[in-house]
Order: sequence, then structure tokens, then C-alpha cells
Amino acid sequence: MKIAFLGTPEFALPSLRMLCEEGHELAVFTQPDRPRDRGHGLAMPPVKQLALELGLPVFQFERIRSQEGVEALKAFGPDLMVTAAFGQILSKEDLDIPKYGCINVHGSLLPKYRGAAPIQWSVINGEKITGVTTMMTDIGLDTGDILMLCATEIGEDETSGELYSRLADLGAELLKNTIASLENGTLTRTKQNEEEATRCGMIKKQMAEIDFDQPVCRVHDLVRGMNPSPVAFTKLDGQPVKVFRTVKHCPYEADITGAEPGECVIADSKRGLFVKCADGLIEIKELQFPGSKRMDAKTALNSKKLLNKVLGK
Repeated sequence: MKIAFLGTPEFALPSLRMLCEEGHELAVFTQPDRPRDRGHGLAMPPVKQLALELGLPVFQFERIRSQEGVEALKAFGPDLMVTAAFGQILSKEDLDIPKYGCINVHGSLLPKYRGAAPIQWSVINGEKITGVTTMMTDIGLDTGDILMLCATEIGEDETSGELYSRLADLGAELLKNTIASLENGTLTRTKQNEEEATRCGMIKKQMAEIDFDQPVCRVHDLVRGMNPSPVAFTKLDGQPVKVFRTVKHCPYEADITGAEPGECVIADSKRGLFVKCADGLIEIKELQFPGSKRMDAKTALNSKKLLNKVLGK
């Protein structure tokens, strides 16, 4: 089948690789190259990098809705469009081009978590189950008919980055099955239940600040959801401290009577770092102080004296 593939980040890579291995005729559409951190030239989107390695034609548009974008799609003449974390809204003119429409690979079980960052929000919100959905793209935001679903459990300590990688692979397999059903005429469409729909927005850096007035589980889920980016943080003496990993359970007896939220109740290189939350202690496993590297908390406590210090101030 002749397929126009529209994707940008790492989430799209397994799907693109799968389509190539299946022998489809492909053209890749992605976002423009962006400036690197600290101004060191331009960085290609991951999808462009893989497409060039696979010898596929690549087209880059700031807006695929532009006349130039539409004309490029028309010139390729796809039977089907596939999108996976493309990062742009398609126009009706774009969607009308392929014979079989446009299939999107989405990182949640629709209609829950429509919009941006569904994988991170599912972790931040403490969901136990998530998955991937293939859906027919329409002009709304993740509102099209559901084609296939694949559910998976979220691990208690699984980060959004770890889940992201798993869902990317599951999405590629689900896309493969969806296209196979399309080709043999067995593909069915199910309208989304609007009453069950939820929306999620972009993750902003300020959302990653830890509030130790929250219960242990909420703090733990925030830390997992913000890993690997933008990374949860707190403050120590007014300076930011990044927190990469936590554990919900404290195996030690500790008197937290009178301890304030954010107080380091246990802080030694043998037992580790345990901080007071609204309903108990959370262990900080990995952190990073300003001007230092990311390290295990026990290692940090060989030189840092944190006992009775209060984080978040």
C-alpha cells in the first residue's frame, strides 16, 4: 500500500520501521529541524533520522495544512495516511487526499486522555491501566472513530519514559494489525463515547514542582510522570534539586510527629533519604543538586547533611 507517514518523535519510530519492513511504499512527512540546546546548530526530528537511514523520501513542513504541504501530499498520492505523534493538526483538505483516510496511533485508551502528553498524564494521575488506540483521524482533536485498542498495566514504579517506549512498540503492532484488517476488509469502526472523553494539555516545567503537602502516592506519581522530562524538582535553601526516582514504601520505624511536609526525617548513607509527605514518608532514590551530576541519594548523603532539612523552601 502507498502510505504517507506523518510523525516526529521517538514514539513514531517503531511504527515507521514496521511499515517499512512490511514493504509498503512510503513517504515521510515530519516537522522542521529545530535548534539544538545551547545553540549548537540544528537537530533533525527522530523520524527524519530514521527515514534517511531507511532511504525514504522526507518532507518537512512547519504547517502541513499550508498549500505547500497539501500539494506535497497530493503529489505523492497516498492510499492511506498514518500519523503517530506528528504534532500538527491536519486540515480537511489534507484528510481528503488518501483513498482510505488517515489512521492515527494514539498513546492512550480513547476517549480517555485526548490531546497532548497522554502517556505522562496517565502516570501523573496514577492510572493502573493504559494502552494504545488506532483511530480514524477527523478534524477534531482525537475525536475520530476507534479502530483497535490494546491495553497494558502500568508498573507501580514505571516512569513515563519507560511506558512511552513500551507503548510505542505496542502501537506499531496494533497499527500492523489495523492495516491488515483494512486490507482484508474486516476493519470495524466504533464511535467514541463523548461522555467518557477527557482532555489533557501540554506538560509545563512549573507543573513538575513537588508539593510535599500531597500524599505519598501523588508525589510518587508526579516524579514518575515527569521522568525523563521535564524532571520533578523541589528546593533546598532556595536552590532547585531535581528528583528522578522515588519509592512509596518506608521499611524503617520513624517518629514523624511534629515533622513538617518536606522534612528529611531519615537521611543517612546507610538507610537513604526519607521525606515527610501528607500521609507518611517517601524515599527519594535518585536526585541531582545544582552543579552536580545525577546520583543515588545514599551516595549523595556521604557528603550532604540533610537530616531535618526541609525540602520545598
